[in-house]
Amino acid sequence: MLRLHLGLADLCRVRFADRLHPVGTALLACQALYDAETVRLAPGLAAGAVAAAGPARSAAAVLRHLLPARGRLPDFLTPLDGLESVAAGLEAIRAVPVGRIRAEVAAAYAHLPATPPRRRFAEADGETMTLFGRALGAWHDAVLAPHWADLASAQRHHVADATAHLATYGLDGLLNSLHPAIRWEAPTLTVRTWWSGSVSGTGQGLLLLPSPLAGPHPRVLVEPDRPVLVVYPAPMPRPIGAGTPDPLGRLLGSTRAAVLRRLAGPGRHTTTALGRAVGISTSSASEHAGALRAAGLVASVREGGAVLHRLTPLGTGLLHGDDFPPAARSADVGLLP
Repeated sequence: MLRLHLGLADLCRVRFADRLHPVGTALLACQALYDAETVRLAPGLAAGAVAAAGPARSAAAVLRHLLPARGRLPDFLTPLDGLESVAAGLEAIRAVPVGRIRAEVAAAYAHLPATPPRRRFAEADGETMTLFGRALGAWHDAVLAPHWADLASAQRHHVADATAHLATYGLDGLLNSLHPAIRWEAPTLTVRTWWSGSVSGTGQGLLLLPSPLAGPHPRVLVEPDRPVLVVYPAPMPRPIGAGTPDPLGRLLGSTRAAVLRRLAGPGRHTTTALGRAVGISTSSASEHAGALRAAGLVASVREGGAVLHRLTPLGTGLLHGDDFPPAARSADVGLLP
């Protein structure tokens, strides 16, 4: 049981993370998919993990060997930085001092059999860390990316419900409603997590992140001069990827289909916002939007320093299975130079 003592400065800065962390979510998913309840609620993810072939299968084998199947992950593997994409998250991991990597991996391996790859990982061997990064990227792209829009939607759904609860019941009510394993009795937040102790807040606030793939217990990350991060299991509004055919994904590719679907939702769809929503870099989002624009499915306009994207009638028709006359193919296509 972890007891987190929060001061006034922390309580004045309680907030929700605005999106899922691509690398952090991928690492949590590696463990969560061992859990029967997660498999039941995310059948598409589970099926993708089982069906992984080629590089993705090799990546899964590397991750299964290097990461504990359950329990606490080394803190440096779930950084606060690198929200923009998998590449940015891996860059944040590579920036961690070697001494910290060695200490945290050694602690995580305390109950695991020693093997040469685990020893090299615990020693922060450069080649092994590169192998780990490539494996994580390949696994994310094969298993998580096709369902990223659904995962992000589940997170946003929970944040919307939680903020409504805050407005009605106040901060006390919010903190006591997050998860059965989290209890608030001022000034202490008690969390049933993978490690025990008594720690004080950092004065930088409390960052709450509901995640469909947090696993059976909440996760807590406490670092000096950073907000305390609490990742906790969030219910999924509906099963993710429940085995239904995805002809659009087969036609466009799963990531490009996710971009197109995201454009059908509410909001101001800049290139940066698209990348965040789908879990890819801004440059990759720009590439996918460009391909969709060239096909007449998306219109883009510049507004100040940003590029805004929206569906054309043809794009809307493709998403909803409507038939459009040929004239619609060119009526609303705003190509950027």
